[in-house]
Amino acid sequence: MRFKEKLALVPHKPGSYQMKDKNGTIIYVGKAKDLHKRLSSYFNRVHTGKTAKMVSLIDDFTYLVASSELEAFIIEINLIKEFNPKYNIMLTDDKSYPYIEYISNPYPRLKVSRYLNIKKKDNKKLFGPYPNAYAARRIVNLLNRLYPLKKCEGNKKDLCLYYHIGECLGYCSKSIDQDKVKEMEQEILSFLRGNDEVLRNKIMDKIKVYSENLNYEMALDLKKELEYIDIVLDKQKVELHDFVNRDVIAYYVDNGYLSIEILFIRNGKLLNHKNTILPINIDIEDDVEYFIAQFYTRNEVPKEILIPETLNIDNIRSVVDTNILVPQKGVKKDLIKMAYDNAKMNLNNKFEEIQKDDARTSKANEELAELLGMDYINRIDVFDNSNLFGSFAVSGMVVFIDGKPAKNEYRKYKVSVDVNDDYNTMKEILYRRYQRALVEKTTLPDLIIVDGGENQIRAALEILQLLHLNIKVVGLKKNDKHRTNDLISSDFSVYNIDRMSNVFHYLTRMQDEVHRFTITYHRTLRSKGSISSVLDDIEGIGPSRKKALIKKFGSLAKIKMASIEELEEILPENVAKELKTYLEEKDKEKD
Repeated sequence: MRFKEKLALVPHKPGSYQMKDKNGTIIYVGKAKDLHKRLSSYFNRVHTGKTAKMVSLIDDFTYLVASSELEAFIIEINLIKEFNPKYNIMLTDDKSYPYIEYISNPYPRLKVSRYLNIKKKDNKKLFGPYPNAYAARRIVNLLNRLYPLKKCEGNKKDLCLYYHIGECLGYCSKSIDQDKVKEMEQEILSFLRGNDEVLRNKIMDKIKVYSENLNYEMALDLKKELEYIDIVLDKQKVELHDFVNRDVIAYYVDNGYLSIEILFIRNGKLLNHKNTILPINIDIEDDVEYFIAQFYTRNEVPKEILIPETLNIDNIRSVVDTNILVPQKGVKKDLIKMAYDNAKMNLNNKFEEIQKDDARTSKANEELAELLGMDYINRIDVFDNSNLFGSFAVSGMVVFIDGKPAKNEYRKYKVSVDVNDDYNTMKEILYRRYQRALVEKTTLPDLIIVDGGENQIRAALEILQLLHLNIKVVGLKKNDKHRTNDLISSDFSVYNIDRMSNVFHYLTRMQDEVHRFTITYHRTLRSKGSISSVLDDIEGIGPSRKKALIKKFGSLAKIKMASIEELEEILPENVAKELKTYLEEKDKEKD
């Protein structure tokens, strides 16, 4: 058995352990109530899937003895935060889900909000979460149509179009009927807290008014909204009459995968659910507890969380500040069973799809590592450059972690000098990226892919040598049809890759993704440059107003489509009219 002598010295006590690869890098952090038994289990049995891959990479382990399993759990969380191990990253949920937020001061309005950290002391009126962001936006848009909330930005001097068409109470005028505001607020909050009839009655009243005025198109539009609301509400079949906001968590394990289900119950109704499927490690309960801890650092903590009896309630209580319960009977026990059944159903339904996705991602990543003679690849940074005859020169970096795009790690770069020079552009961007990573001690990649041939590879190697970094570099070349063609090594030889293999399709996906990301940024800058040059011709539009117009509208086409009232949210009336007239005359000149 591997590590036999070292394992003999491990005590039968609680603690946290850290698995290391041959470079001394921590690749997994776990905890156990019996360190000896848990660590021995890694090396005295046969493993499959991700666990087998991880165990094959273990070259050493260390451990910290704790006074209790709870203390071991706290140590584990802190070590994961510090070292960000490869096999713990899979357990994190980097999403913050959208909520519908009601803001009462200085004026009533609704918006869809995402918060990385939600604290009770902030006293925000949040309703959700909505794993389906579309549903949240649609409900907000509908409530804005039905109620005279404030819809424009800032405080204008004159009453805007929304006031004149009856969709605003005239908040900019400062003389508002507060009784109407309170009545409106009560109805909106009543609906968001679960009173469906409020909204249904409001929609029916509006439909009746539109029909009586022969405005059948608007009436039909609202009828469709009513049908959508009914579909959404029909799914909320769980009825609890205590109106407590609670989450229900359960999990199911099969075929080497862990399915975690969270039911979101708000004001007694099942609002929505979240399902996450992950490859399992040895410590299944430990992984679920860590996942829960991470999830509630980014999302609202409800008043109550129900968990199955297989999880350690004290561990979860130590990191999630709310009422944690393990139901033994009754409706709450039935909710745990419902969450478990959904976790099982989702894993069974998605298993074939998961296997295919795994072949396209993790396995393709492993095959790429084998092709390049590397032990493993966790993170890949992919770079591309774009310019228009030397103008608007930009670069983009996309990141793939364990075979999947990590979009929160993507970066855009403006090149300091607008020249058509891929070599020096690549040098500048790589220096900026990795010099900053060294200063800030952020994660470095295992592999760098540059979108190009020998020139870009030389540029990358020069910068890595300058920064004393030992990171493998390869280049991707396209053929004359702009399709992925060859993978070039750092010694400029070409790797032999089967064009039908997972690896080739994986490389193509990465090249397409970095090209899409970079060219989109390039077009955005070109568009803003075009806007800027046009706005320079209008008297009364200085740098700050120009910046505000670009931020709000984003393109010249959208500025042309904007009404005078919309332009007046940023510009004085006379300047808005002059801009509108100027743009219309420019269009006539083209005709």
